[in-house]
Amino acid sequence: MYFIIFIVLMVASMVIQKTLTSRMEKYSKVPLSSGLSGKQVAEKMLRDNGIYDVQVTCTGGYLTDHYDPTKKTVNLSEGVYEGRNISAAAVAAHECGHAVQHATAYRWLTMRSKLVPAVQFGSQFSTWILLAGIVLLGFTQYLGQWVLLIGIALFALTTIFSIITLPVEYNASERAVAWLDEQAITTGEETVMAKDALKWAARTYLIAAISSLATLLYYISIYMGGRRD
Repeated sequence: MYFIIFIVLMVASMVIQKTLTSRMEKYSKVPLSSGLSGKQVAEKMLRDNGIYDVQVTCTGGYLTDHYDPTKKTVNLSEGVYEGRNISAAAVAAHECGHAVQHATAYRWLTMRSKLVPAVQFGSQFSTWILLAGIVLLGFTQYLGQWVLLIGIALFALTTIFSIITLPVEYNASERAVAWLDEQAITTGEETVMAKDALKWAARTYLIAAISSLATLLYYISIYMGGRRD
């Protein structure tokens, strides 16, 4: 059953990622009527929200855009930074949405930030501890169960993190689309396109959270099976 679930999730993830790439490429060919570049969109959104201590920078790669709360920088990929199209405006506004969340102490972002150190530790060691626990179950059930339980606890942190990430990402997109429309950065069909692009971006986080939860339940089932044995 779990094998089938993982296959379905893998296929769903591939479809979502392919659709996201396709939509981003499609909307990157639609010029923004306001004529603003991604950099200008980001700077304007920050100013409109009273944020003056966050810098907009250009970073390499594709879809590498992110907000860094520790350095207070909105990092935009080259295509977004220089682009004057729907995709660039949507992504730039979305990342600034995270900056607005940070400035207003949005509770889900605050909660996620507090989990980062524990999640970094858990993601680094959980896989090896889980594997060790599964192997040990074949030799010593008692020790294997305890090692597996520790691994499950560490992996659960990453699952919780991925679930908490969902409202953070969806809220940032909602803020972005609302601001783009209110400030007439995008108008009519442009706003619809921007919303569609961000919708597919958010779905990558949704499928990641579901996959993480399914994996956690799989390890829990192994643990429970070991207890029954």
